[in-house]
Amino acid sequence: MDVEARLRELGLTLPPPPKPVASYVPVVVSGNLAFVSGQIARREGQVLFPGQLGATVTVEQGYAAARECALAALAALHEAHLLERVSRVVKVNGHVASAPGFGDQPKVINGASDLLAHVFGEAGKHARAAVGAAALPLGASVEVEFLFELR
Repeated sequence: MDVEARLRELGLTLPPPPKPVASYVPVVVSGNLAFVSGQIARREGQVLFPGQLGATVTVEQGYAAARECALAALAALHEAHLLERVSRVVKVNGHVASAPGFGDQPKVINGASDLLAHVFGEAGKHARAAVGAAALPLGASVEVEFLFELR
């Protein structure tokens, strides 16, 4: 599959590759697996939709943030010259900054899952976790980490 052609077909543009904000690397390859560090939704250095779901951030905004996280992960893979080697999405772990009582984390992380399914088709369907957190780095409302299988 030509992933970059598929992105163009969908009208999607990868953001600039994310720069780590702490002591880690964006992508680690072990065997035929690529582990992409947790991504938060940012544009031009600014966190998109900061805050907590169920308080200051809507489910729709959280969904958009998760979608941006998936695009950032693809940008990290592209920067590491791995994007065209992806054979399937294995797992997505989503973390949602959640106000007390908020329980729609799965709807939020669907933003990342739906994007990956649109880009990779059947190979984009994956195992997943969607969990709530009191707070996330830089005040982000959503952080998502990814595991990809490479050919």
